[in-house]
Amino acid sequence: MSRAISAPLASVGSSAAVPAPRALVWMRSAGIVLTGSLFAALCAHIALPLYFTPVPLSLAPFAVLVLGLVLSPRLAAATLAAYLMEGALGLPVFAPTPAVPGLAHLLGPTGGYLLAYPLAAALVAYLVRRVSSRTGRLFAPAFLSAALGSLVILACGALWLAILTHASLSSVFSLAILPFLPGDALKVAAAAALATGWLRLRRPTA
Repeated sequence: MSRAISAPLASVGSSAAVPAPRALVWMRSAGIVLTGSLFAALCAHIALPLYFTPVPLSLAPFAVLVLGLVLSPRLAAATLAAYLMEGALGLPVFAPTPAVPGLAHLLGPTGGYLLAYPLAAALVAYLVRRVSSRTGRLFAPAFLSAALGSLVILACGALWLAILTHASLSSVFSLAILPFLPGDALKVAAAAALATGWLRLRRPTA
């Protein structure tokens, strides 16, 4: 009789213990997503408006590149998707320029850059892991991956602005890409250096 009772109790206990690790994983992932979206929001508020273009200089792309370099592709995309959702719901996470809240900001002149964030972060995360695993290096793959991610953001932003304003290609290039190339080069280098240092700290020593 005791054996008949103990067997079901053992099975109940084991089945109840199974979801615990999954719950911890979900909680950890949710914490990373929230923290990452907060980091992106803080960087977005470090912005400088430019008088000749509706697109401000912002550190938001820097946050996108860093998150892509240190997170997995799925987690990086989820973090930036959460950031966009927060902004669309009216939370003050986007750059203060243009001063338009919520969904209107997301669909405004900088919408192309913003909507490219999840794609760029996932691409950076995928490339840096693929290349670094083959070469064994950290900084060079991180730099190249971040550079490609930055180009994706710029290209999507320029395409969006071209559709929105019906401007010529040369005009869009001078408004949406050219002014940001020097700053984006610095962001790429800084993101690669920061991510390389972080990954070296987390790499197990022999």
